[in-house]
This record gives sequence, C-alpha cells and structure tokens, in this order.
Amino acid sequence: MGNLLIGTSGYDYKDWKGGFYPDNLPQSKFLEYYSTQFNSLELNGTYYRMPTSQQMSNMIKRSGGNIRFSVKAFQDLTHSLDKSRYQQLIYDFRKALEPLLQDNLLLCVLFQFPESFHYDKTERIYLDCLLKEIEGIPAVVEMRNSKWQNDQVYNALRDRRVGWCISDNPKLDNLMKLDYVHTSDIAYLRFHGRNAALWYKGDNVTRYDYMYSDSELEEFVEPINELLKHTLIVQLFFNNHAKSQATINAKKIELLLRNEELPPCGILIEQFYNTTSSAKNISSNF
Repeated sequence: MGNLLIGTSGYDYKDWKGGFYPDNLPQSKFLEYYSTQFNSLELNGTYYRMPTSQQMSNMIKRSGGNIRFSVKAFQDLTHSLDKSRYQQLIYDFRKALEPLLQDNLLLCVLFQFPESFHYDKTERIYLDCLLKEIEGIPAVVEMRNSKWQNDQVYNALRDRRVGWCISDNPKLDNLMKLDYVHTSDIAYLRFHGRNAALWYKGDNVTRYDYMYSDSELEEFVEPINELLKHTLIVQLFFNNHAKSQATINAKKIELLLRNEELPPCGILIEQFYNTTSSAKNISSNF
C-alpha cells in the first residue's frame, strides 16, 4: 500500500487570511502554520522565479522540517523551450534543490507544460532532452493539451521512470481528460477545479475559483485507493486556491480517505529514491 500525501498548490495567498489562516497571523508565519495542517506542499513560486538553495533552506527552517515538497519547475524550462538555455537552467534548478535532497524532503519536480505545448516532433524531442537532464531526481510531467494522452507517451514515461500528472479540470475540448494513469512509483493528482466559464477568460485566481462538492470528492475515493495499491506515493494537490477553497477541499478529501482506512500519512523517502536510479537502455520515444 502506497503512502498518501495531501496539500495545496502554493500557500502564500493573502486572501487565505480569515479563512484558512488566522486573522492575526503575519504573512511571515504562513508556512509555519501550514505545516501544522498538511504533510506536503506543492511549491508554485519556483515557477515564477528560479529558486536558490538559500530559499529552499529557509523553507525547511520555516516549516520545521515537518512537510515534504513537490517543486514546480521554473517557467523558462516549460514555456519558452529555449534549447540554448535549458541545460544551464536545469543545472541551476538542481543546485537549488540540494537542501531538500539532503534532508529527504523533496517529493519530486513537477514540469507543467501549457496547452500550447503540442504533441509535435519538436516538443517531443525537447521533452526527451529535458528529462535526460533531470535524471536521478523524481520527476512528474503535467500536460494541458489532451493530445499527449496516448499509450506511446505513457510507455515512454514508464521507460524513463517519470510520473504522469492526473489533472482534474473543466471538460473543455483541448484540455486533459480525467484518466487515472500512473507511469512511475509516483501517482500525482492536481485538482484545478471545474470553472469552465472562466478557464480561458479568467486570470490566475478567477480561473481556479471553484469549490468541489462532497459528492464530487467522493468520486475520487475509489480511484485513489486503487492508485495506493500500485504505487509507493500518491500525492494530492488542490490548485483551486481562490478564497482558500483548496484548503477546505484538501481537508475534506483527507477525511473521506481516512474513512476508507488508508494508512496514516507519512513516507519513507529513502524507499522511493531507491527506485529512481537512472533508467538504462531507453528504447521508447514520445
């Protein structure tokens, strides 16, 4: 049975005060408080700015070493596709992760590609090159364009021991369809909400303005149970961060899953890292 980790996509939201965070809590204490409520966190700030090792050390200190981190890759690695820079960028990114690696607090790196990242030859070659540079560190790929949902991609990721992100999002033509695929010992689910009306018209807040109902969350219980039987780690991160809805839904799904008598939250990171050595003799292409 795998280990279950539940958290939110980001934590440093001012509009969470008075909802998730106490009214009188200073922003500098947000992460400390968050670490008393959840066992894992998806760091999104690393997408907007290249992180440093000092920042990661500060994250560990502020959280008391009580949570584990999934770290979103810097946007120039997934959105600019500059072949002249990606190797240096990956080098800098890996250096920044060293404190998390040393303390066994890194869950994985999340590469989130935009809908405009098409299933074409140029993009497939770029993805292959990128994943070669991150070898040795657990990685998960999230696509937004549904053309990537095919067996050739899944098999290529399995060959490289790279995880596939299961996305829950509005049912729109080009977006990912909900499909409980896992391609490594990581099963990774991101809950974006189902706000179809504002997905393209909204901004980075209103697009994710959505509260999952209890009945909608209940639909995930059985599939998550199945994923726990076949993987070492199942990570659930809620990205519907507007109005602190992510925290409410994360807590609710945790209660639903506990009723299913899942093992307590927690993980032996060493066990997982022993399965992520570099894949040899890769034969499958994307």
